[in-house]
Amino acid sequence: MRLLNFTIIKFTFYLIIGIVIGHFVTIPLKTSLIITLALLVLLFIFYLIAKKHFNKTIWFGLLAFLIMISAGILTTNIHNQKNFSNHYIHQISLENDSLKTVSFRIREVLKPGNYYDKYVIDILQINKNKVSGKSLLNIEKDSTKPVLKVDDIIISKTKFKDFIHPLNPNQFDYKNYLEKKYIYHQLFITNESLLKISTNTHTFFGIASNIREFINKKLEPYNFKPHELAIINALLLGQKQDISEEVYTSYTNAGAIHILAVSGLHVGIILIILTFIFKPLERLKYGKFIKTILLVSILWSFALIAGLSASVTRAVTMFSIVTIALNLKRPTNIYNTLAISMFVILLFKPLFLFDVGFQLSYLAVFAIVAIDPYLYKLWKPKYWVLDKFWHTFTITISAQFGIIPVSLFYFHQFPSLFFVSNLLIIPFLGIILGFGIIVILLAALNILPNFIASIYGYIISLMNDFVGWVSLQESFLFKNIPFSILYVFVSYLLLVSLIRLWIKRNHSNLKYFLISVLIIQTTFIYTKYNKPSNEFVVFHKSRNSLLGNTYNNKIIVAHDFDSLTKSTNNIIKDYTVGNYISSIEENRIQHIYLLNNKNLLVIDSLGVYNIKSFKPDYILLRQSPKINLNRLIDSLKPKYIIADGSNYKSYIERWEAICKKRKLPFHQTSKKGAYIIDY
Repeated sequence: MRLLNFTIIKFTFYLIIGIVIGHFVTIPLKTSLIITLALLVLLFIFYLIAKKHFNKTIWFGLLAFLIMISAGILTTNIHNQKNFSNHYIHQISLENDSLKTVSFRIREVLKPGNYYDKYVIDILQINKNKVSGKSLLNIEKDSTKPVLKVDDIIISKTKFKDFIHPLNPNQFDYKNYLEKKYIYHQLFITNESLLKISTNTHTFFGIASNIREFINKKLEPYNFKPHELAIINALLLGQKQDISEEVYTSYTNAGAIHILAVSGLHVGIILIILTFIFKPLERLKYGKFIKTILLVSILWSFALIAGLSASVTRAVTMFSIVTIALNLKRPTNIYNTLAISMFVILLFKPLFLFDVGFQLSYLAVFAIVAIDPYLYKLWKPKYWVLDKFWHTFTITISAQFGIIPVSLFYFHQFPSLFFVSNLLIIPFLGIILGFGIIVILLAALNILPNFIASIYGYIISLMNDFVGWVSLQESFLFKNIPFSILYVFVSYLLLVSLIRLWIKRNHSNLKYFLISVLIIQTTFIYTKYNKPSNEFVVFHKSRNSLLGNTYNNKIIVAHDFDSLTKSTNNIIKDYTVGNYISSIEENRIQHIYLLNNKNLLVIDSLGVYNIKSFKPDYILLRQSPKINLNRLIDSLKPKYIIADGSNYKSYIERWEAICKKRKLPFHQTSKKGAYIIDY
């Protein structure tokens, strides 16, 4: 491919390989540093030899790519603070679970949960020992207490709690998600145990937070509705914490959630406005240089105010490179620009590679660049307005081609009316953003007329109502689509081969396309024969029992509550989607399950188990039965004891101690997760 002829693209590709290796394979920091330095010395020697003999060798290029892989591993290790002795993890011991005097600074305010206000914090000291590292802070909600602010420094006595992996199959792994943000523990604190320290120290995050707070205070007198103000914060300040679940779901189901994330579209519009404002500077002697410095500085200031999310960082980095290239009158190639921006971001934020927003953002842009020019050529409208709508449509379709596989993998749904919401919002998004900037500036100067604020609020409400209407067309929203990581790779393989064939119809491209079709068919066959055929699952559900018996591409769900609640529905949905199961039935919990050559006995709160001539392989204890476990084991001689989430904690601890003493396997779902029996 001609695309791979660009050196920076090759370097970025090998840097990504290095980051992946560095993340999934434990390589000591010193080892990765020594390897990188050794490879650099070898490269320098090869360069001197090649320069002396005036010839190119494959070894020089191979060594350069090995250095990029090594650099990817090294940058991943360097950014992981756990590799340094001053990280707080080396000061705590989760085993003794003791209280520690912890000093920390608020770094980021998160969306609150049902019971806790949540923050990302920087740990400063533990028991007077200076440390570093990030944690998650949970503070019990109290309407009488003010919410903490970014840069507040707090001292409290508390314990560090580890995150747990999901307890049921195919659920979202919050522990893994936070680890990619270098957050490994959480603190649970009451408002009464907080001691706030007065300080004049201000970080960039604190300054950005103060600016956002100042803007919101200036907007308060104009009586924007809560959902209007939340959308203004998302569109212009990059903060989505205040968006209600209902509004967020509407944008997701309508395929317009990217509108709420500050990205290339938003940054591009801001750059156009700024370029127009600073145009007169070009008349000065060093005007272009000054203009470039101002543009880049303002873009990065905006990125900081917007919270330096993956999407805004990518967009600002890319447009900064474009701005510098244009003002220096250097020719630019969009693929090179994208690769350079990705390269720079990953050097400073290597784990952005695993961020969903980062992936979707780059895939969308690459797809637009590669596909849109050919789609746009299919029709040439005569009228300007029609041409703009047609181009918006082709860009939207192109972006969807790029993100559909990854989107299906993460979210398992496809909003087929995405083009409707995008066609009617994106053409006017520039006006909405421009209008919003004017509203904020006028409000900050205390000269915003009320009627202008009302008009802007009405426009935001109109956009919300339209998106809400689109999201209600549920027959066009395809949910619970099974899509594995293997499907993602083969989908992109098929997409690339199809684009190549479309651009240039020849024998070679046809061959690659047919091979990709064969590969994707093989993947479907492999998936069909590898999904569970006979499987019994004891799910974890706090205070209840939830069982699933899978066979013949269906699952029979048994539970002990009136109806499947939302949380229970999610447990079953995640399991069925992850295992490609198409049919769900409900039934009562049985006392005995005959699973081919394996038998399961269920003992509930009645504690009845005196069954003659029946030797169960597994015993499931549920609803805290008052039994003598030693007598039960002597009588039935089971091979395994299982206790689900419906039992009292004290009962489980007693049963676990007995099983440990008798060397009998014991499985507690609240600690070890769901138990799966293959039969």
